[in-house]
Amino acid sequence: MAETPFPDDLRAAQARLHQATAELTALGRALPWSVEPHEGWPGKEHSHTGEVTGGRPPSPGWTDEQKAAVSRLRQECLTLSETVVTHPYWQSLSGEDLVRQRMELKAITRPQAAAALDVTAAA
Repeated sequence: MAETPFPDDLRAAQARLHQATAELTALGRALPWSVEPHEGWPGKEHSHTGEVTGGRPPSPGWTDEQKAAVSRLRQECLTLSETVVTHPYWQSLSGEDLVRQRMELKAITRPQAAAALDVTAAA
């Protein structure tokens, strides 16, 4: 199947949206669990196994720089989403063609995923 010749600015916006979303996700995973400082709470011990589940350790909260970074990336993702969705290119399409080309744009601009592990060799 031949690749659709999407406009360069549309491709660039979608590619940057993938990147900004990945950056926001990575940042969120690296930040403390609570935006504001919180003393946390203990988990509960299972009566039969003694395993402790639930609970949260204390959180120092986010710094002003971390809050600003999250805010900036969220705003960038929103702006890029609006740019992609409202691009004039989409006006000539409808129905299944619109959906198909939208999915194609996402696929061709998405960073390549890590190679899948060969689970049969590992077993």
